[in-house]
Amino acid sequence: MNTTGLRSDRIIALVDCNNFYVSCERVFNPKLVGKPVAVLSNNDGCLVSRSQEIKDLGIPMGSPGFKYEALIRSKGGTLLSSNYALYGDMSARVMEVLSMFSPDIEIYSIDEAFLNLEGFKIRDLQKYGEKIRDTVKKWTGIPVSVGISSTKTLAKVANHFAKKVPGFHSCLYLDNPERITEALKRTPVGDIWGIGRQYDKFLRQNKIENALQLRDADDKFIDHYLTSVGHKTVLELRGFACIELDEAPPAKKSILCSKSFSKQVTDQQELAEAVSTYVTRATEKLRHQKSLAGYLMVFLNTNRFKDGPQYNNSVSTTFLPPTAYTPDLIKAALSLLDDLYLPGFEYKKAGVMLADIVAEEDVPLNILERSYLDDKRKDLMRALDKLNKSLGRDTVFFASSGINKEWEMRRAKLSPQYTTKWKDIPKVN
Repeated sequence: MNTTGLRSDRIIALVDCNNFYVSCERVFNPKLVGKPVAVLSNNDGCLVSRSQEIKDLGIPMGSPGFKYEALIRSKGGTLLSSNYALYGDMSARVMEVLSMFSPDIEIYSIDEAFLNLEGFKIRDLQKYGEKIRDTVKKWTGIPVSVGISSTKTLAKVANHFAKKVPGFHSCLYLDNPERITEALKRTPVGDIWGIGRQYDKFLRQNKIENALQLRDADDKFIDHYLTSVGHKTVLELRGFACIELDEAPPAKKSILCSKSFSKQVTDQQELAEAVSTYVTRATEKLRHQKSLAGYLMVFLNTNRFKDGPQYNNSVSTTFLPPTAYTPDLIKAALSLLDDLYLPGFEYKKAGVMLADIVAEEDVPLNILERSYLDDKRKDLMRALDKLNKSLGRDTVFFASSGINKEWEMRRAKLSPQYTTKWKDIPKVN
């Protein structure tokens, strides 16, 4: 395999928050520490985050909450609804702390980030990783695991063992060849970052069952059977950095906003409230990345798992020039809903999608119609976003989104939004 231009002397750290959603809940409710705690998905459905105590009970990820609720409560544990406002804010705090340890950071997900430690005059990277771990815990209350090595893929491997092996105390620097070889030998091929189910099955059929065997596989086999992503994975396992840090993720080319309802919805007015709410959320994201959309789609779905008549359909429209003005998009979405809605069906889900997204600076000129960017509409949206950011989401909202919102997803076990709502801020006696 060609390694021309690739480096083997980089230093990459992967910092991963442990049981992130559960850890966020424990920061503000210490009574949950040491007890079985799980966070549920939308509408209090399946387990999406589990404490170690839940894992020790043998309850798998994705299990229906109702199935194990009695067992969890019998062990002194609890189930909680997803508190996305809290988790998003705590994630931002963790990432802000991590940015102090490196100017080059890639926020990979809500609870993971890669740090480029190249060029740092650090004599002991193991201790530096421990300092990252301890500082994040002290300043945010969130426990993290730190894996450090010469590539992103090897840093993932290091992080896995840092988290799973108690003796590493949530921090591992994989540096010398012997340690790397042993770690790869103990890593199933399906656990390698970038190896999906189909690759896992194929590689095992060809007697490649762990990361070490993949790293040492014949180049002709790799060239013939693996895609470019597979090639990069093998090179990274061999210590050649070829997956760069993405310090500035590209703007989304489409934005989807959709959730299942807490009940079966038949009333068009309730559907209109949901569609208006989803348009509002989607356009907030659109403006956040400084973009405009030229395409809007609205869709409705019934519950395919329930007996009875089924209806799934979508309609769309285009905008020229493109826009990020919420009132215009809501008006268009409600008009589309009029065409889409059919009475007599029980709807389980609605959603909207924005596409044909362009950056503000790339919006083409239009001599026939004034652009959203050139009048007071942009100023109005900027003021609205600023108010809702500083005072809390939906401090100012559109009337078409409704007030009671009985259709919203069920979150009967929701904890307070400690960091994003004034009324929920913890009080000191």
